[in-house]
Amino acid sequence: MVRPRWRANIWWRNLSPRTKYRMLEMMPGLAVWLTFLAAILVSLVAPLWAIIFILVFDVYWLVRVLYVMVYVLLAFRRFRQASQVHWFDRLRPLPGWRQVYHLVIVPVSVEPLAVLTNTFDSLARVDYPHDRLMVVVATEARHATSTRPNAAALLARYEREFFRFMVVEHPADIPGELAAKGANIAWAGRRAQDEIDRLRIPYSQVLVSTFDADSVAHPQYFSYLTHTFLKHPQRWRTSYQPIPVFHNNIWDALFLMRVVANSTTFWLLSETVRPDRLFTFSSHSMPFQALVDVGFWQTDLVSEDSRIFIQCFLHYDGQYSVTPLYLPISMDTVQGGSWWLSIRNQYRQIQRWAYGGVENFPFSVWNFVRSRAIPWRQKVKYTWIQWEGIYSWATAPILIFLLGWLPFVGAEASGQTSAIVQNAPAMLRSLMTMAMVGLIVSAILSTIILPVRPQHVRWFRWVMMIGQWLFLPLTMIIFGSVPALDAQSRMLFGKYLGFVITEKTRRPLGSPHSSFEPSQPG
Repeated sequence: MVRPRWRANIWWRNLSPRTKYRMLEMMPGLAVWLTFLAAILVSLVAPLWAIIFILVFDVYWLVRVLYVMVYVLLAFRRFRQASQVHWFDRLRPLPGWRQVYHLVIVPVSVEPLAVLTNTFDSLARVDYPHDRLMVVVATEARHATSTRPNAAALLARYEREFFRFMVVEHPADIPGELAAKGANIAWAGRRAQDEIDRLRIPYSQVLVSTFDADSVAHPQYFSYLTHTFLKHPQRWRTSYQPIPVFHNNIWDALFLMRVVANSTTFWLLSETVRPDRLFTFSSHSMPFQALVDVGFWQTDLVSEDSRIFIQCFLHYDGQYSVTPLYLPISMDTVQGGSWWLSIRNQYRQIQRWAYGGVENFPFSVWNFVRSRAIPWRQKVKYTWIQWEGIYSWATAPILIFLLGWLPFVGAEASGQTSAIVQNAPAMLRSLMTMAMVGLIVSAILSTIILPVRPQHVRWFRWVMMIGQWLFLPLTMIIFGSVPALDAQSRMLFGKYLGFVITEKTRRPLGSPHSSFEPSQPG
């Protein structure tokens, strides 16, 4: 008789590759919904156990908040130190620095010309020699009505500013491609490769940076990047991740959006102290040779920024990393023409970011299983980092809120009056009070790194900048768990998400008030 285990093995082997991959796609969503279902059932059937669980869970999250704040403070210190160094002076003594070229790809679609001008003005202000900067404006044919006039204006203004300034138009409706940023920059990258080949520049001497259309580069970014690249022992096997700050329009954005933006910055700050956990995010840089080796960015997915790291990690058999850069790239805080549009745009942005994590998990596991060269410890570590990230993103705030009251309803209904049930509310309040340390640290740091207050903003906005952090628990649910749950549920049911462009807006008067000089209250 054939053993059941063997029959199960035959059953698994008979599944098509697409079915197996689909099962991996469903795992995050299934785990999240089963967690919520179990939490509700246990709260009603065994409320005492649910109360014990939430107490342990809240202690865990308190410890996590505290150690994240320690990492944030350490990273913030490095952030401030890096901002005070004149990197070009440190770069010039290094041999070979003049041979390093920078290729900057900026994908544009429907952004206003004011947003794009701010981005390219920042490139024109960098202190790295402009005869070593190649800039590519990556436009979309599907948005030709807006991109072609804007691209023509940019070309007329900046063509003589850099070693090369190219405008590339990505054709619409290429079979197998998703209408997304990844497909656009992959097309632009290959056109840039043709130019680099024509100029006979070795790929090993080129660093490529992908900047979002609203990305404002720090004046010393490329000097710092080149210095880090030349000093790195594995310079061609690592990507370089700057600190994203969302300051271009932060004084005009709604308070909820500011909390989300600053929370993103602080979380990524904390991760830079642990570079073995880092993935590339949004605007970043990498060796052009690595980009060519992996065949450029994938063209059929939503989140190309983190996927390109995984592509390199797999291609180089785990011998690829992310190196933090402690200088900022400033981008826009989400803003719309009204409260409702701002909230909708913010939700969609977080949903897109969360969907990227759900896309990457099955891709990573699928390829880890097939790779024999990557050490199993690395496979387990990166699988856990991705799984824990997308799982806690969707579950933790909702669980804290849900289990903060539901088990007590079940305990009251069942007449339980144990000491744990009686004392748990006070214990939970104490834990939440201690967690306020994180809010206080965040409020202080967010005000320190703010750009200079523009003249049209009244002084009392400072009070709002500090008080807005009281809404962090609300934003963690509305702009954290809910869009993450939405993204995972879409993947669970096969309702794949397309790429949604985050709207960029500017105040009618004046230019955006991005600055890398910290402001002072008053």
